[in-house]
Amino acid sequence: MLRQRTLQRKVSAAGIGLHSGKLIWITIKPSEVDTGVTFRRNDLLPVRDIRVSAARVINTNLASTIEERGVSISTVEHLMAALSGLGIDNILVEISGPEIPIMDGSATSFVYLLKSAGIKEQNKSKEFIEIIKPIMVIEGDKWAKLEPFFGFRLNFTIDFSHPVVSDSGQRASIDFETTSFSEEIARARTFGFVNDVETLRKKGLALGGGLDNAIVLDDFKILNKGGLRQSNEFAMHKALDAIGDLHLLGNTILGAYSAFKSGHALNNKLIREIQKEKNSWRIRSFSSLSKAPLAWSKQWAWN
Repeated sequence: MLRQRTLQRKVSAAGIGLHSGKLIWITIKPSEVDTGVTFRRNDLLPVRDIRVSAARVINTNLASTIEERGVSISTVEHLMAALSGLGIDNILVEISGPEIPIMDGSATSFVYLLKSAGIKEQNKSKEFIEIIKPIMVIEGDKWAKLEPFFGFRLNFTIDFSHPVVSDSGQRASIDFETTSFSEEIARARTFGFVNDVETLRKKGLALGGGLDNAIVLDDFKILNKGGLRQSNEFAMHKALDAIGDLHLLGNTILGAYSAFKSGHALNNKLIREIQKEKNSWRIRSFSSLSKAPLAWSKQWAWN
């Protein structure tokens, strides 16, 4: 059968919070079957847990923030994307502050941490949310949708008038059967504009942001000396964000996601709509690997 997965051992790291600018420790631990992804604020007494779900997303301004009983954790999307890409179902994430460290602005550091801990299969079938009817959300000229597809595929289009972004290729097309999450998707970094950063800092936000953890652009060019890691890194990062946002449903999706100018808010609106439209999906598991989507067996082989 296609089994649930967790880690072999715990792993820890430290990094800067994007908005607080403070050093934050993160420890990722194995967890039992069917427990899903749980975040634990161990800087509080008593410690407080937040189990991942679409309904617990309370803020989508610049990042995805989850909350339970008045306690929140922000910037969860890159770690959630890494868990999705590596097929990890059950995990406990302990953090020493209110946000997940930004690391280098991509999901690469989280992929490295999770791989270094080792991935272990568990004695229970992995449960997918299989999309069986199209579902779509629209806000002005922005939209996002999920359609039936036996695997996991994303097509993401952005639309920025900045000369560098316009020339970069504003589309990312990903099929987990042919695209390695670790090698091609996880590397894409978040990006921002100098003028926006200055405005955010006046509001007490983005205090930890800089050239080490984001692609930064002025009106004409990229300020990072190394430039882009891949030609369509801007669009690829938006797709990475979407993978993390979708995984806040609590299960891996079988389906095709496509979007135009979507972001954290619209992605969350989409997964909330999925929860409401219960006839648009079903829970699916696979008793035999030969019957499972090739996309997932290939991802695991690459990883």
